Parts: sequence; structure tokens; C-alpha cells
Amino acid sequence: MKRLSQLSGLCVAAIALTAAPALAQETPPVSPETQYIFNTLLFLIGGFLVMWMAAGFAMLEAGLVRSKNVSMQCLKNISLYSIAGLMFWVTGYNLMYNGVDGGFIGSFGPYSFDPVGGDALDTGYSTASDWFFQMVFVATAASIVSGTLAERIKLWPFLAFVVVLTGFIYPIAGSWQWGGGWLSEAGFSDFAGSTLVHSVGGWAALAGALILGARKGKYGADGQVHVMPGSSMPLATLGTFILWLGWFGFNGASQLAMGTIGDVTDISRIFANTNMAAAGGVIVAVILTQILYKKVDVTMALNGALAGLVSITAEPLAPTVLQSIIIGGIGGALVVFTVPMLDKLKIDDVVGAIPVHLIAGIWGTLIVPLSNDAASYGTQALGVVAYGAFTLVASGIVWFALKATVGIRVGEEEEAMGLDKVEIGVEAYPEFGQGSQRL
Repeated sequence: MKRLSQLSGLCVAAIALTAAPALAQETPPVSPETQYIFNTLLFLIGGFLVMWMAAGFAMLEAGLVRSKNVSMQCLKNISLYSIAGLMFWVTGYNLMYNGVDGGFIGSFGPYSFDPVGGDALDTGYSTASDWFFQMVFVATAASIVSGTLAERIKLWPFLAFVVVLTGFIYPIAGSWQWGGGWLSEAGFSDFAGSTLVHSVGGWAALAGALILGARKGKYGADGQVHVMPGSSMPLATLGTFILWLGWFGFNGASQLAMGTIGDVTDISRIFANTNMAAAGGVIVAVILTQILYKKVDVTMALNGALAGLVSITAEPLAPTVLQSIIIGGIGGALVVFTVPMLDKLKIDDVVGAIPVHLIAGIWGTLIVPLSNDAASYGTQALGVVAYGAFTLVASGIVWFALKATVGIRVGEEEEAMGLDKVEIGVEAYPEFGQGSQRL
């Protein structure tokens, strides 16, 4: 037995000696075929993680609206995701990426994928995987609008707005930076979309909230704010965790390449920074609500996590871990202070999407130069203003047009009964709602 052990030791030593020269050599270059496979895999994995965020938005909104409107939020979210996919193929992708050339808009028309069994290695990835990854981002922007305008907007006018947002407004705005447009040429930086996705969705939601008005009874004549509790905190918490998970695809796959050791290392760092920013947002929101209100508000904690995620999205790679925690923590603080400010202005945001996606998105975009020397505060501010002006004006025009033609708000009686009963006919909780009278 002793001899066998000695022989084994000699064998291990011999293997180590023969392997040493090989380990000392430089890592051989990765073949284009291997890079193509891993880059495509990154887009697909990242894409289905971001697609899973659609479930997160649906659950978050379902938990934060009242029981009588839960089915409507579920219907809106599955519908807007489907519309986003159709419109981004019909014209959205080309408007965003093809023929921008430093300008303001791409080209119209449907997007063409690689042929079956295609092997166009010059792109570095499958074009269908890239389209899929970019498409799920569009649905995220539309989901932001859904939550803000919940409980009082008509279904079909909302879906009509989603058609315009996902097919035209978002792609045109995205072309300015990710499509190689004028802001890209100016040096604007937004790694994964704090402004391009989240603030664009937030600006569109703000325009809709201003034109639509608040829910009946939300604000009293004496300036009092009447709290309208959501239907399910467990459901809202589940939605938040799903969004948190999906964000690793949102930010990580925005590296856009996984064919080298350096790329994989950077993706890992993005994952870690993204997670720490969310954690910072939660803890700051919990501490602040305890200090300000003497009780911890679970909805603030949930939105604190999301605000931390939005804040780090503009630059999730360059910051240190401590910087990521601080960036996310300030995002969480912004939510705590912005929610009551909106109530003072009588802007009714049912799920807190404006503080989370718009305000934290602006913060995350402006702070990019702290860790990224290639960006400047002036250019970042220019991008924030440009996206805000364009999206507010474009969205406002669409909302006003819908209001003047088909109307965008349900009547007072319908709002009181709940949109599940009025517009869908399927209640989420029939045992406790109107349906309980028929069981």
C-alpha cells in the first residue's frame, strides 16, 4: 500500500513537470466559431432572463393594485410583451439599429434573420439572438407604463399606446445611443439602459399620469393622501425577486460578448455589482422608512431594490463594490423621498414606477463618470435632457390624441367596480370580489 502511494506521488509529480511548460505558454486565441457560439449563448441566456422580468412586472403590479384590478394587470402585461415582440420585428429593430449612422433615426421595415443553418461569422453572433435580446428590453419599457397608470386606464387605448411606444418612440430614442446615433457620437454612455430603457419608460409613464389624472379618492380636497393598499405583498415580493434575478441578464448580457476570458470576467463583475447595488437600495430604504415613519414600509423596501438595480444599470462594470452599494443606496433613498413628493403634486403612480425607473434612472446615468473616465457629466446631462424632452413630447402627443378620440379613462362607476369586472369579466379572486355573490 505504501509503494502504491509512493508511485501515485511520483506520477503526480511527473504530470506536473510535463504540464508546467504548457501552462507557461500564452492562452491560444479563441476561434471565430467558438466566439460566435458563446456570444450567441450570452444573448439567448440574457434574453430569456430579461423575458422572465415580464413575469416579475406582472406579479409586482398584481400585488400592488387592489384585488378588483389584478386580472387587468396580468392581461396588460402579457399583451404588452406580445405587442413589443411584434412591433420590434415589424419596424422597431431597423429603426433602432440599421442606417442610423450618427443621426436621429434608422430605417423602416421588418427585420430579416440569418437563414436556416446560417454561419455568418462576420457578425460574431446569430442575428436572431441579438434581435431577441434587444426585443425583451422594449417590453420592459412598456411594463413601466403599465404599473403607473393602473386601476383607471382603459385596456385598448393603453395597448394602442404600447404599439407606438414599442414600435417607434423607444426604437428612435434607442438609436441615438445604441444604434450609433448622435448621442453616441457625442460620447454619451449608458451601458445597459438606465436612461434608454428605464427613464424612457418613466417619462412615458409620467406623461400618461399627468394626462390621465389620479384615481378617484386618492387625493382629498384638503390635500390629504388616502392610502390604497395593494392586494398581496407576497405577490409583490415575488415579483421583485423575479425582477432582481432577471436583471443579471439585463446588465450581464449587455457586455454583448462572452467569447474571451476577459469578457467572462467582466460579466461576473457586472453580476456582483448589480447584486450589491440592489442590496444597498433595500437597506437604505428600510433604514430611512424606519427613521421617517417609525415603521418599515415593505413596498419601499421592494422599490428600493428595484431603484438600486436601475441606478447601477447605466454603468455596472466599472464601479468598485463599495461604489455600487453607494450608487444603489442613493437610488433607494430617492424612492423614499420621491414618493411623497409625487403625492404632494397629486401625481398618482400606483406602483412607484416613476421614482424607481425615471428618477433612479436619471441618477444612475448622471453618476456614470464617477467610475468611467470615458464619460463626462456634461454629456450625460445632455443625454438625460434629450431623452426626457423627446419622450415627454412624443408620449404626450399620443396620449392627448387617444384621449381626444377614443378616451383613455374608464368612468367613475366602472373604476369603483374594478376593471376586472368591467373590462375583462374574469376576477382574480372571485371568492372575495363581486363573484363571491354568485358562488
